[in-house]
Amino acid sequence: MKNFLITLIITLIPFKSFGLIEVDITRGNLNPLPVAVSPLSIDEDSRKNFENIIKKKNIGLEISLIVENNLRISGLFNPLNKDAFLQAPDIANLKPRFEDWNLIKAQALITGKVSYVEEKLRVEFRLWDVLAGKEMMALAFTTVPNNWRRVGHIITDKVYERLTGEKGYFDTRIIYVAEEGPKTQRVKKLAIMDQDGANNKFLTLGNELVLTPRFNPTSQLVTYLSYFRNLPRVYLLDIETGTQEVVGDFPGMTFAPRFSPDGKKIIMSFAKDGNSEIYTMDLENRIVEKITNHPSIDTSPSYSPDGKFISFNSDRSGYQQIYVMRNDGSNVKRISFGKGIYGTPVWSPRGDLIAFTKLHKGKFYIGVMRTDGSGERLLTENYYQEAPSWSPNGRVLIFYRETKTDLKGKGFSAKLWSIDLTGYNERQVPTPTDGSDPSWSSLLSN
Repeated sequence: MKNFLITLIITLIPFKSFGLIEVDITRGNLNPLPVAVSPLSIDEDSRKNFENIIKKKNIGLEISLIVENNLRISGLFNPLNKDAFLQAPDIANLKPRFEDWNLIKAQALITGKVSYVEEKLRVEFRLWDVLAGKEMMALAFTTVPNNWRRVGHIITDKVYERLTGEKGYFDTRIIYVAEEGPKTQRVKKLAIMDQDGANNKFLTLGNELVLTPRFNPTSQLVTYLSYFRNLPRVYLLDIETGTQEVVGDFPGMTFAPRFSPDGKKIIMSFAKDGNSEIYTMDLENRIVEKITNHPSIDTSPSYSPDGKFISFNSDRSGYQQIYVMRNDGSNVKRISFGKGIYGTPVWSPRGDLIAFTKLHKGKFYIGVMRTDGSGERLLTENYYQEAPSWSPNGRVLIFYRETKTDLKGKGFSAKLWSIDLTGYNERQVPTPTDGSDPSWSSLLSN
């Protein structure tokens, strides 16, 4: 996020003035938009400088490949094969021959150039409506050379927003629990990566069990649960500095700490006197407040985006269901009434939906419902899957999925997956090890 300067160099042309391109964000990948992502042109001196600094032979091509991959994994776009392109990148950037791009059936075109200016990376890009033969957008970015991957993600976010009307989610990170070893002896570490799986880094050593990492609203801090000498502790970790702080030691079992929307509190559940209740902790004065008071098991709390309400799951109706209450614990209402057991409710950043895990007839589902419990939709089913987390634009969910083992316990794996709200665009998110308990950051370029 540091050392970024974003400059608007051309006024955006209103989309509806020629509105021939339409991206239907309600239908997933059924009709992906054909888009051509031309390699960003680069002069020879700039190419040599960047090759020496970041060890990439053609940084313009590398950035365009990031944009292309992002658009493809969204499920809404179909990046065309570069071998079919008829126009060279340096020419296309200045004035596309729209008839050439029409010939390969591109509807949108992305061009641009990369240059080395005062030891900085400068990237200019343009988005064109091929059918209308008009420029839709032009932006320039200046940053340090090592931020080149982020530039690719930010370009994608801008293109995505221009063509869909929604904020993008590509300049983001995923924190998760990296897992290795046999099922009975798993080594678990905190890990963080870009949303596309690149730049994976391990944040802990694996000598202690770690669970349920969650970002704060600025994506600078992470709260997570760890067991120190078999005692549960809630930690705060500063991702940039590596500074770690113990929030507190709590009795019994502690579950799923999360930040409030303003980042000033942590909400969690822990078992005390044989009963699991929901508590909040003020991070400034470390005052702990009990939110629920019921003989049943209350767990997995999650704030609404405005902080006024909390969703959680409880077995107070006889078996595990989803409930919503005010942030002070009042006005508790059950919202899930379908067949099966519901858990891990997570409020959408848009505020309109709650994602959940559901167990029914031996199968696990990831689904969504409105905040009053209506409109339940099951997006994906499998042997075992859990822990949905929202992209910052509220369009995509990431979760983890486990495989079934044989009688000897072999064949086990845990992988991260994502799916959009249409239920069509399901894909595995690449990680160097097994992974579980993912959490999606906010947009870093905000």
